[in-house]
Amino acid sequence: MLDFFLKPWPWYVAGPLIGLTVPLLLILGNKSFGISSSLRHICASCFPSNLPFFSYNWKKEVWNLFFVAGIFLGGVLSAWLLMPDAEVVVHPDLKQDLAQVGVHSFGNLVPQDLMSFESLFTLRGFLLMVVGGFLVGFGTRYAGGCTSGHSIMGIANLQWPSLVATVCFMAGGFLMANFILPIILRL
Repeated sequence: MLDFFLKPWPWYVAGPLIGLTVPLLLILGNKSFGISSSLRHICASCFPSNLPFFSYNWKKEVWNLFFVAGIFLGGVLSAWLLMPDAEVVVHPDLKQDLAQVGVHSFGNLVPQDLMSFESLFTLRGFLLMVVGGFLVGFGTRYAGGCTSGHSIMGIANLQWPSLVATVCFMAGGFLMANFILPIILRL
């Protein structure tokens, strides 16, 4: 039974489970799926101010904070209990390409040469983790939501802005992966 959780689930199982989250949230509580709004709720609850953006009834959205806490705890528990000891499986061609730009250690989850505390103090690590994190946060706020909110919930609700945002997310991802990331990896 534990082996079932250690392997990736096929798309035809994971996709419908994610997709069914949308109608369940709507039917059971008239709630919208999304993660980025939880940061706003945390700020509104912990740092009350007279700013209009944080002046709302955040207690009505406290379910979202429990949802995000569950995601975090689920990640911690799965990393603690279900993390394989073996190195993450990477296609040999990709491994060879990454070795040419100095990425050799993959660890059991992410490339250690890119995502580690030590690499944070290199130019490449700083650009990927700090600047990249800022851009993700800025883009989330600018787009009015995160990829999960727009791509899963917004498109399911037939919202035109969510379709536009998702197309922009995808275009930005392709641009980053194919043009910008190779330049950063060579630093």
